[in-house]
Amino acid sequence: MIGRIPGILVCVTLAVQTSLAGELPPRPRTVLNQQLVPDSSVTVVVRDVARGENLVELNASVPRPPASTMKLLPTWAALDLLGPAYAWKTRAWADAPVVKGVLKGNLYLQGGGDPLLTIERWWRFVTDLRQGGLRVIEGDIVIDQTRFADLNERPEDFDGKHWRIYNVLPDALLVNWQSADFVIRPADDGSGVEVAIQPYPEGLIVDNRAVLTKGRCAGRNRGISITSPAGEPERIVVSGRLSASCGPQVQRRAVMQPAEFAYGTFVTLWRQQGGEFHGGLLRAPTPPAARLLLTQESLSLAEIVRVTNKYSSNMMARSLLLTVAAEKTGIPATTAGGEAAVKDWLKGRGLEFPELLIGNGSGLSRDAQMSGDSMARLLIAAWKSRFAPEFLASLALGGLDGTLRRRFEDIDDPSRIRMKTGSLNNVSTIAGYVTGQSGRNFVVVIFVHHPGAENGAGELIQGAVIDWVLRQ
Repeated sequence: MIGRIPGILVCVTLAVQTSLAGELPPRPRTVLNQQLVPDSSVTVVVRDVARGENLVELNASVPRPPASTMKLLPTWAALDLLGPAYAWKTRAWADAPVVKGVLKGNLYLQGGGDPLLTIERWWRFVTDLRQGGLRVIEGDIVIDQTRFADLNERPEDFDGKHWRIYNVLPDALLVNWQSADFVIRPADDGSGVEVAIQPYPEGLIVDNRAVLTKGRCAGRNRGISITSPAGEPERIVVSGRLSASCGPQVQRRAVMQPAEFAYGTFVTLWRQQGGEFHGGLLRAPTPPAARLLLTQESLSLAEIVRVTNKYSSNMMARSLLLTVAAEKTGIPATTAGGEAAVKDWLKGRGLEFPELLIGNGSGLSRDAQMSGDSMARLLIAAWKSRFAPEFLASLALGGLDGTLRRRFEDIDDPSRIRMKTGSLNNVSTIAGYVTGQSGRNFVVVIFVHHPGAENGAGELIQGAVIDWVLRQ
């Protein structure tokens, strides 16, 4: 009878949805029980973007670690405060005349905080200097990192793994994420194990102790490790066993320190292009009287934000927060200055979140916290903002790209899911937008903070809630 009376059907549907506000739908409730996760460990907010009404709200005001969903805040703040066309500038300066291609003094490499200064763009920087006529540097190469203040922390502080790319710290002159690819393979002549490095910075010492073995390429016969002894960031030890039947292995590692890496890669590229240099490395501010030789602009902020969110780059999110600080509170930029600038910006938009602790802006922190209600309000405001297209384009698409490339593949049209994921020990989070089958758009925020949540339980709970939203 309901199927023949559309008006009654609509009323019944709305009544069902209203009864769910403040509690979980049946399927998510079942999954929660199956995973032995109590309600107190979970925040769920499902809110209609256009109307602002809640479909589901569980523990919405409870502050929790947002993990990498925190990146949504500095990325949107940067877009709104600086504009999507904003670009960072990396510069080269000379403190003496250049005579017939010879710099009779020091070359200053001044970092502007570019979060995505890849080795390809660094090669372009070196090439442009050479094509500008500079051939010989008689003095030293001076690295100017003064745009950002010293962080007073170490890459290994979070989990002891200083070589991991996710632990790389922001720096005013950070080249190629301070990282190199190590290609490890059996030598063609069977004499041992070869290690190729790209890029290979001047000053990097590689101690190759890997042993070539016979037999299957399995187990201990492919156990290659790349480590850097404590206190020796410029030294890499390659060890382990590799069977002659194994193909190449590629491992990416953070190496050296930012200034040494920028200097070392510059010198390598400079000499590859026929440039001459016999000096060394110094660190100092660029003197006021120096003469500008070259300015290179970064990719646009919109492009940087896209990479930051889709691939969840901790360093890039932190760089955005520091860049906001540099532009709004002055240099040298500090994390505290970035947090203050973002909170002032939120207040100006009527988005005061008393519980908010931004931390370093990446979510890779035990101290950061945010409530589900605050995250939902943030996302609704971003949806309605002037740079919403650029912000929305930065979120991973279900089953297609970024951190969601392998999630939600089995549902009909997973591209209706645009979200940011997050994970820490005992934390699994997701936040963003879901389009229901009715065409309505919903903000969905799901924070799971429970022992082992990052090992699958969190994603199962999130999947059940999102599947329900897709049907609305």
